[in-house]
Amino acid sequence: MSVKIIECPRDAMQGIEEFIPTEKKARYINQLLGVGFDTLDFGSFVSPQAIPQLRDTAEVLAKLDLSNTSTKLLAIVANRRGAEDACAFEEIDFLGYPFSISETFQKRNTNATIDQSLSRVEEMQALSVKSNKKMVVYISMAFGNPYGDPWSGELAAQWTERLTRDVGIEIIALADTVGVSDQSNIRELFGAIVPAFPSVEIGAHLHSRPEDAEEKVRTAYQAGCRRFDAAIKGYGGCPMAEDELVGNLATEQLLSVLSDLTPSGVDEKAFAEALFLSGDTFPI
Repeated sequence: MSVKIIECPRDAMQGIEEFIPTEKKARYINQLLGVGFDTLDFGSFVSPQAIPQLRDTAEVLAKLDLSNTSTKLLAIVANRRGAEDACAFEEIDFLGYPFSISETFQKRNTNATIDQSLSRVEEMQALSVKSNKKMVVYISMAFGNPYGDPWSGELAAQWTERLTRDVGIEIIALADTVGVSDQSNIRELFGAIVPAFPSVEIGAHLHSRPEDAEEKVRTAYQAGCRRFDAAIKGYGGCPMAEDELVGNLATEQLLSVLSDLTPSGVDEKAFAEALFLSGDTFPI
């Protein structure tokens, strides 16, 4: 499989308190649609009380021009109702669910226990199959957590096996929600999980400080990862995790590393225009 880049404007926007106008969101995402990314994590169908920034996801979707792009759309959902809302839109290809192996974070992020979340994934997988969509399950806190909850690489692998074998999930993203991954645990997880699940697409959703980002990408790639989530300028972070947000992996840093390793499929001119437009989109 050639490398897949998933650009995440949803993750970039969700923690910003000042509301970004719907027109600005749509203009920015329309520019991203022309860059050549495999997928855009463009919005979410969750409670507007939980993530007020994304309460206009359906309105944004209505303003997107999908007539001349091969880029697919992914929406984050947190429960059956959100999945039903997302499945109503033919334009959406993937539903993403954050499945935390930290009990504390699962409750903070989706107001559910791990066992309840497993039941949700089973329901949402059934809905996705019925609606001709695929689920992407994020193994959140895959590299550790700040809460003192049990963690090990074996635990992440066990949940990957359970979700793929028992539920039928075909895409798993190992997620570092609070920036605790390093070369050692990235090498350990991807080195063990990628070869163990050859029929499953295993991705990396790494939050990182800029000075550590490129070594993390290179390590994940060398360990077999061929799917990477990123956000232009490293904007974002999970508002449900900690008071201090650790930003996303910056797309420009990801592309810099990949330029030495494999073709990215990105249109450099369109990406430069998106990079410029981000300055007018984000009130930062």
